[in-house]
Amino acid sequence: MTDVVRSIEAHVGPVMLVIMRIGGLAVFGPILSGSMIPGRVRVMLVVLAGFGAYGLLSSNGLAPTAVSMEPLSLLPLAAGEVAIGALIGFIAAIPLLALRSGGLICGQQMGLGFARFYNPTAGEETDVIEQLFYFLGLAGFILIGGLEAMFIAVLHSFEYINAGIFLTDNGVTDIMLGLLLSSLEIGLRVALPLLGVIFLETVAMGFVSKTVPQLNVLSLGFPLRIMVGLGVVIAGLAVIDQVAMDYLGSALDTLHDWATVPRGEGG
Repeated sequence: MTDVVRSIEAHVGPVMLVIMRIGGLAVFGPILSGSMIPGRVRVMLVVLAGFGAYGLLSSNGLAPTAVSMEPLSLLPLAAGEVAIGALIGFIAAIPLLALRSGGLICGQQMGLGFARFYNPTAGEETDVIEQLFYFLGLAGFILIGGLEAMFIAVLHSFEYINAGIFLTDNGVTDIMLGLLLSSLEIGLRVALPLLGVIFLETVAMGFVSKTVPQLNVLSLGFPLRIMVGLGVVIAGLAVIDQVAMDYLGSALDTLHDWATVPRGEGG
């Protein structure tokens, strides 16, 4: 009986570290970090996925080794595991944040900044266009297997990041800066067509106000701007979808490469 208890105790610490790394996805990861999933359900999913991942890692010889169960020793290790999982989740969420930024710019230029609704996935209020772009990106993220890619990246990370060891190389910084810069570019690419049309509409209304002073430009301009903006968004949905899917695919490929390339062989 004593040997069985010792054997179980030897697995408790490593299982906890695997669960903590997977649980880090619930900090920033798409869908998992959303308030639409109850906390108890989220914890249950993380624990079940952690036990399954530990069995898979053990069969491949990648499971963490036995660790000390003393709180002062286990707490820093657990914090490092959560940080690694949160980093992977944040990298996966960057394309969705880019689409939200583009939608926010479009909504403000269309005059919909005051029409804000609660977004359960973001846990805050967003306007209509911002929600539209975000949910389009979220649907694409699910369709191309973004959730599976996040979990696979976490599992592959055990190949070169041992439990309790956080990354200290420059690869993470380069990847984060590259994705953040490209997300800014994607947000602007999504919003620029509408910004250009709104700019032309504003200039045209300025000429109308000068040539026809009797016309109430304010009462006419806002509905016209919304109609023109919605027309541009509807006409450009196919292009927006293509841009978003390409960026989601490239971001997930970057995440996969980062999680599967050992240190010293690539970024």
